[in-house]
Amino acid sequence: MEADAAKLIGAGLAAIGMGAAAIGVGTIFGNFLLGALRNPSAADSQFGRAFIGAALAEGLGIFAFVVALILLFVA
Repeated sequence: MEADAAKLIGAGLAAIGMGAAAIGVGTIFGNFLLGALRNPSAADSQFGRAFIGAALAEGLGIFAFVVALILLFVA
């Protein structure tokens, strides 16, 4: 296997993390909405936690994107 092919395969595998982050954000807000519909009085206190979880998931997705770009253009 050539080094260029291995680099492209590695970048593609690193980019899977972006899709996983999107799934994570969907799960976070889906579960928040489910809980808010079951107990509306507690929804306001948990709204900030939902955004913190979404921000952490998106941060990991952006990190995976950066790793993929580093593998493509620097390594």
